[in-house]
Amino acid sequence: QVQLVESEGGLVRPGGPLRLSCAASGYIWSMHVMGWYRQAPGEERDMVATVTGGGNPTYVDSVKGRFTISLDFTTTSVVLQMDSLKPEDTAVYCCYRRSVVGESWGQGTQVTVSS
Repeated sequence: QVQLVESEGGLVRPGGPLRLSCAASGYIWSMHVMGWYRQAPGEERDMVATVTGGGNPTYVDSVKGRFTISLDFTTTSVVLQMDSLKPEDTAVYCCYRRSVVGESWGQGTQVTVSS
């Protein structure tokens, strides 16, 4: 059983930055992958960025060059630095973690990009 605690999202203007963090607590087993998914109203939840336990990142094409994911190996925390935000980035962002014993999801936080 792993709990994921996410930082708050918020309202940002197009082109602005926002930083999301997620910390794992509870029974922390060997991590396979950790990252962020997002879901806009009426749309499917899609992967945004993930990082493996080995530190290898993966990004959806639409955020490459704008978002950066990083992993703190000692605390099992993941940070998503979002820059040059666009209105189409607006969504509920959820932290995700997978280990040898299962999956965990954060409760989700709203990110709105609008002027």
